[in-house]
Amino acid sequence: MTAAAPMDLQILRAFVLAAREGSVSRAAARLHLTQPAVSLQLKRLAEDTGLQLFTRTPHGLALTADGAALLPQAERVLAAVGDLQQAARNLQSTVRGALRIGTILDPEFTRLGMFLRELVESAPQIETELRHGMSGTVLAQVLRGELDVGFHLDADGDADGDADGGDAALAARTLTRFTYRVVAPAGWGPQVTGRDWKALAALPWLATPPESAHHRLLERVFGPLGLAPRRVALVDQEASMLDLLKSGVGLSLLRDSIAIRESQAHGLVLADRVQLDCALRFVSLAARRNEPVIASAWDALTRAWS
Repeated sequence: MTAAAPMDLQILRAFVLAAREGSVSRAAARLHLTQPAVSLQLKRLAEDTGLQLFTRTPHGLALTADGAALLPQAERVLAAVGDLQQAARNLQSTVRGALRIGTILDPEFTRLGMFLRELVESAPQIETELRHGMSGTVLAQVLRGELDVGFHLDADGDADGDADGGDAALAARTLTRFTYRVVAPAGWGPQVTGRDWKALAALPWLATPPESAHHRLLERVFGPLGLAPRRVALVDQEASMLDLLKSGVGLSLLRDSIAIRESQAHGLVLADRVQLDCALRFVSLAARRNEPVIASAWDALTRAWS
């Protein structure tokens, strides 16, 4: 075989099958070709290699020494081609692209690490971009298409498939429900113990921006009552809020687990007559729910929260 002569894979397949079957007719049947066509391919391979590959016996074909030496090489070539074709198919089906994720609160609470681990393991070609913000900001960015998926806090959170008032544009899943407690600085027991929302509204409060879950939750309570809490500071981070609470500045909302922990550790006072139920949810645009990258995120989230 000259260096310039191409190697036809169909001829190699005919050679390998004829060697395995010991018969041109059976090789032709496996290849869905006629017997003369396979015989012609075997003749072509013998001419190209300059080798006698088979001898005829009363029972069919038998490999010569040269044919037996060539057979493993031909099988390896065909196996390599098969691997190449499978790799190409895998690449065609691989989910790839960018995923913009809106995060809120602390990563432990949202199981962000577990979620990202599941996503990386199942779809390693997806590049993730994390954008941390307040709950309302994340929701607005998902609705505008600036984020692909995100975590969101919903005061209602009692049905999957909608969020924050039943927005049909959103696909949503409730991940967990929890309670916000009203927390006061140490020593404020007489001002908050046994007090209702009306009495608490008269005390100094740490205010949060409209995009925060705290703001929306309190608006749903105080608005219908026609009350406006006395706001003494505006904060946009839970760490700052907690520090101001410990410093005796005013009331705030804290997740129940944090409120109980800080009450035990630093003497913060929990209002005992009021609380607010909330839900942590995962959202995306309903119209994009089945896009491969976003669908992969939903699948990873399901595993992280199962």
